[in-house]
Amino acid sequence: MVLPGLEGVDTVVLDIEGTVCPISFVKDTLFPYALTALSSVVKDRWDSPDFRPYRDAFPAEAQGSPEAFEAHVQDLTARDVKIAYLKNLQGYLWLAGYENGAYSTPLFEDVEPQLQHWKQSGLTLVIYSSGSVFAQKLLFRHVKRPQSSPDEQNGPLNLSGLISDWFDTTNAGLKMEASSYSTISQRLGRASGGILFLSDNVKEVKAATEAGMKAIVVDRPGNAPLSEEDRKTYKVVDSLYDISLSIAQIDSRFWKR
Repeated sequence: MVLPGLEGVDTVVLDIEGTVCPISFVKDTLFPYALTALSSVVKDRWDSPDFRPYRDAFPAEAQGSPEAFEAHVQDLTARDVKIAYLKNLQGYLWLAGYENGAYSTPLFEDVEPQLQHWKQSGLTLVIYSSGSVFAQKLLFRHVKRPQSSPDEQNGPLNLSGLISDWFDTTNAGLKMEASSYSTISQRLGRASGGILFLSDNVKEVKAATEAGMKAIVVDRPGNAPLSEEDRKTYKVVDSLYDISLSIAQIDSRFWKR
């Protein structure tokens, strides 16, 4: 499938959760790991210089004691509240898990080859996620190799070099607000019409189109089901291979591995 209306695109902005990696990785691996790590961190590093900036970013009532802090984090995590001080803390907590090999990022099988192709074709690749920029970079620096890879035992892939810029709710704004996408266009120095945004979230896609970007809903296993109205209103793909993009207008379907 070659989607119409994508002429002139020179920049692709990608969401992470539910777009390039499964929602289950974040919900079932990263969130629980952060909560487990938090208990020892607040016990052992409450007043340490490296932890204090994360602690002090939380509301005053959460800073009253390690117990109050941990309870507040647990509540925000359970409700999946996308607030900057929580997302920054999560990145700090996830670092140890990535570095000690407790987990690595499982990308959907089409993501790495298609990002490589788009990059080689001259497109600019950008990430925009509710997770902090620090956490985004961790995720792309520790990508799980495919089981079929001959280098599977050599540790994770570092794909961060494919990404030219990184945006989160701190430096761009909330993901369901059109103004955030206008900010990204301005920060990149590119016209909105030359930017394609990919996300599993229909409300985010709507906001991007309101800001003048082209946008596509990515429908992956484990994502929230799309309504018939959503499918009529927005372009929808279930694989990045279905998106034909490059400066040279090379059909990306022929780059499948």
